[in-house]
Amino acid sequence: MPAPIDPLVARLLDSYAQIGGINHIDGVNLPSKQTVGEITRELLHLLFPGFFSNDLASGQTVEEATRTKIEHVCRDLTSEIAKSLEFAPPKTPRKPATAQAITCEFLGRLPELRELLNTDVAAAFEGDPAAVNMEEIILAYPGLEAIAVHRLAHALHESGVGLIPRMMTEWAHSRTGIDIHPGAVIGNQFFIDHGTGVVIGETCVIGNQVKIYHGVTLGARSTSGGQGLRGSKRHPTIEDRVTIYPGATILGGETVIGADSTIGGNVFLMNSVPPDSLVYYEEHSVVVASKHRDGDSLAYVI
Repeated sequence: MPAPIDPLVARLLDSYAQIGGINHIDGVNLPSKQTVGEITRELLHLLFPGFFSNDLASGQTVEEATRTKIEHVCRDLTSEIAKSLEFAPPKTPRKPATAQAITCEFLGRLPELRELLNTDVAAAFEGDPAAVNMEEIILAYPGLEAIAVHRLAHALHESGVGLIPRMMTEWAHSRTGIDIHPGAVIGNQFFIDHGTGVVIGETCVIGNQVKIYHGVTLGARSTSGGQGLRGSKRHPTIEDRVTIYPGATILGGETVIGADSTIGGNVFLMNSVPPDSLVYYEEHSVVVASKHRDGDSLAYVI
């Protein structure tokens, strides 16, 4: 026979009383992971209309379907933001706005985000000869989905919304294997090829026309300082038109990868490199060479 439940209930209640750090019993309601996932999915439908089989209900026009989705998202997102307002990051300036005002401002940015995402889709098509058409990229490329969710989450992050932006990007992480913190600043025409295992940290700044491959980490040199590091620049800056090949790890808030550089596969880098650099491994050393050096110009080892 199964053990009586009452003793287990009593032991768990004792645990709740003694170990308070992982309880949220007496606090305000938290945002729902399921609802935030559903909202994120609906926002993707609004960004890429016509790409999902249930976009149009029987007899609906595009206008009616769009209005219905916006009404649903507005209602649900306002409710979830209201639950999250007191959880804004401590050093993030919070706007003195209601959940409804934040939601309306955010939804008003959807056309702007679509323009940005159009550049990302174009970059993927131009950067991958295996891509047959734009439709394939939107329907099948995990990198594009992760970037789209990041751009949505980043917009909410900029409004000082707590919890929800991170929940959205972790929803995308679980689906794509790509982990982009909503605080990262990413320029236009961004392309993640393949994508599995990509990590982009909170304070990363990425320029325009950057392409990265699977297994790339843009991380912090050390987090041993814990919460004392909050708000500091811990992750690298990647300037325009940089390509980073699979398995490369670039660390540090002061590390800058100069424009038009190429970082080779599996390179481990904690130093800045100038524009037009080619960085690669040779005989167990990391070599930095100019892409345009002449015969008299020397590469150097770091």
